Amino acid sequence: MEVPDAEEKTERVSVETPVETTPETSPGSEDEPPANPAPEALPKVPERAPEAVPLEVPDEPEPKEVIPEIPSVVAPPLVPDPPSSKGPGLLGRMFGRGEAKTIVRRELDDDMLERIEELLITADMGVETAMRVTANMAEGRFGRKFSTDELKDLMAGEIARIMEPVAKPMPLYPKRPQVVLVVGVNGSGKTTTIGKLASQFKAAGKSVVIAAGDTFRAAAVEQLQVWGERAGVPVMTAPEGSDPASLAFDAMTRAEAEGADLLMIDTAGRLQNRADLMEELAKIVRVIRKKDPDAPHNTLLVLDATTGQNALRQVEIFQQVADVSGLVMTKLDGTAKGGVLVALADRFGLPIHAIGVGEQIDDLAPFDPREFAAALTGLEA
Repeated sequence: MEVPDAEEKTERVSVETPVETTPETSPGSEDEPPANPAPEALPKVPERAPEAVPLEVPDEPEPKEVIPEIPSVVAPPLVPDPPSSKGPGLLGRMFGRGEAKTIVRRELDDDMLERIEELLITADMGVETAMRVTANMAEGRFGRKFSTDELKDLMAGEIARIMEPVAKPMPLYPKRPQVVLVVGVNGSGKTTTIGKLASQFKAAGKSVVIAAGDTFRAAAVEQLQVWGERAGVPVMTAPEGSDPASLAFDAMTRAEAEGADLLMIDTAGRLQNRADLMEELAKIVRVIRKKDPDAPHNTLLVLDATTGQNALRQVEIFQQVADVSGLVMTKLDGTAKGGVLVALADRFGLPIHAIGVGEQIDDLAPFDPREFAAALTGLEA
């Protein structure tokens, strides 16, 4: 009974020993090694799998190398687009600037007109005005092919046609003093516009007096005094919290006594949806007319061009309250949203006396409709 146990142990040992030795010393001559080579073949399979991985890695970069080559052809025309103030204009944004080198002619069909119309709307031109411009562009030209520059020229011409009737400088009258009331919402640039206009009138040989009608903000009065010093024009002030209508009346009396040619009255910035503030403005107008029934002789609404379509609502309300006679557009050193001027001209027909194109005292220019239209569309001079 003990002998069989010893034989079983020797058999178990003989089975275990080849398993450990065969992987290290590959040879084997016993009957059982043939069963062991099968497990040896299995570890060799994963050895081939890692070999397949590096073979697949170089296959993937090959298409990736082709992809960068495609944008490299398109990229150069896109690089010049970022300039802020004088970019490619509306059509340049739609077609890209690379077509200036290779002339591509496109048919002025319904699809093209729809794209142009959408572009004009995004430039704050409004739906009605955008439709008018595209309809005028298509008249007698529908179905014809145009290059990008030809389309720019065509669009600029239609925009200029709308703008030309409103491009008028502020009229000057022999009446002394000529009262100019300046109104607008907060942050529109009223104070800086008054300083710039006063400087221009002074340079033209006119005597000017400024009234700081924003009596509720000391900072506004101080800012106007700084601009008055720059322009060499006296600024009349009142204690903080004073009635602005009373200040306007007193300023008219002083301007008359001094024989001033122009009296420019600043007003507090007010939101067009605040009835109380708009009533305060109406009171200023009523008090001024007690002194002179024809005053104010000019009521200038200063508009921030970046406010977009909200400018239309501002004009509507201020015209009802203060009888606006003309517009001054500020912040037009960039023309991305300048289309609102076209909408204003098309809807109200109010004269645009000047445009602000910077922060310096000389950065107030007469409105040139053709120059504006060319800048808006990206038409090179």
